[in-house]
Amino acid sequence: MTRFANNMNRFPGNAKFAFSIFDDTDLSTVENVAPIYTLLGEIGMRTTKSVWPLASVADARVGGASLQDPDYLAFVLGLQRTGFEIALHNVRNICSTRSQIKAGLDEFKRLIGHDPRVHTNHAGNRENMYWGPARFSTVTPFYRAMTSLHRRKFEGHIESSSCFWGDMCRHRIEYVRNFVFREINLYRVNPTMPYRDEQKPFVNMWFSSSEASDCATFCELLSEANQDRLDEEHGICIAYTHFACDFVRDGVVHPRVEYLLRRLARKNGWFVPVSSLLDFLRQQHQTTLIPKAELEAMEREWLLDRVAGTVKEAVRKWRAHPKSKGHRASA
Repeated sequence: MTRFANNMNRFPGNAKFAFSIFDDTDLSTVENVAPIYTLLGEIGMRTTKSVWPLASVADARVGGASLQDPDYLAFVLGLQRTGFEIALHNVRNICSTRSQIKAGLDEFKRLIGHDPRVHTNHAGNRENMYWGPARFSTVTPFYRAMTSLHRRKFEGHIESSSCFWGDMCRHRIEYVRNFVFREINLYRVNPTMPYRDEQKPFVNMWFSSSEASDCATFCELLSEANQDRLDEEHGICIAYTHFACDFVRDGVVHPRVEYLLRRLARKNGWFVPVSSLLDFLRQQHQTTLIPKAELEAMEREWLLDRVAGTVKEAVRKWRAHPKSKGHRASA
């Protein structure tokens, strides 16, 4: 992994490090995420929760509640009143046209009170901004080879497409997430964050995040050793997760998750929503245009992470398969 020198960030309140969480709204309901937010509020952490402003489609590949559900809307507004940030994860859980995207952005503003400051692309939605091969500047051929069997079209940035909304993204959203890394201190891989990429003019600023997609990977990211290193390195972490994925069972937060969050909260960290952290970092930087070498290193790192993750998942499935167990026993 390419490393960039840390300039010993100085955070508000003389905190030693900065930490936030972006909660992807996939699969979310009041029941399966409310307890984790109760815990976060209790320990003094304020984070970012994404939403779908338009109604979810029941038979979509990924479901979950939206702001059109009265109980869920009330829950989300309650989070907002207590200092949590509400962000966008596309306007609904399936692909949307330009007119639907505009309606979704307007509905977000009507219900939440302002445009979303932060956005992340949702799964395979066609209107995703600079997704698929368009995400890259240097490793596009390798990415195409990796995804040759399940190519999807992503056209949010293509002006001739019915899914184009790049102008709305540029005018109404400040920060868009790009790469996710298996690294707790993002300063090690993306010190220019948040950054501009001149090749992607419809996004104002990009940011990176740390891999914590479900309960298990969240616990790996926030292990005691990683927490201590984040503290020692005066680092920056934006954990990207799905709180709907096994963090809560029968109304109770997973004990390991609760222990790790309480441990982290006792440290001298700055625990703020994603846009607050990015605003601060932006003010500290002399430039927001990412150096070519840094971007190239990030793209290579992300691609290697994906390859390693694919191999790891394949090995896990192989080991879990009954036939593979019998094969190993006789080997």
